[in-house]
Amino acid sequence: MKTSTDPRHKKREIKVAKLFAKSFIPGFTLPVDEIISKAASDWPLKNINKIDLAILRVATDEILNSDTPDKVVIDEAVEIGKKYGAENSASFINGVLGTILKNKQIV
Repeated sequence: MKTSTDPRHKKREIKVAKLFAKSFIPGFTLPVDEIISKAASDWPLKNINKIDLAILRVATDEILNSDTPDKVVIDEAVEIGKKYGAENSASFINGVLGTILKNKQIV
């Protein structure tokens, strides 16, 4: 059962923290940003809460480039969003990742 002390959960939190810190560097982008932009078309990346964007970047990369089940990745991202994000972060993250997952075959 997943816990906040699970090593995989901790690794994800560390990745999120590193990307959050880098998000303050002007012009910092990642290849997954285009995918996130398409999935959250009503929200330009510059308007997305920086912690939410960091969570989305980690989760999107994991959905596209790992063997971890997509449901696990989304669940972890939502939990990190609940812990570190704003009140509506978890639902926003869930919605964007759901759209990415739905369009995964196109990506």
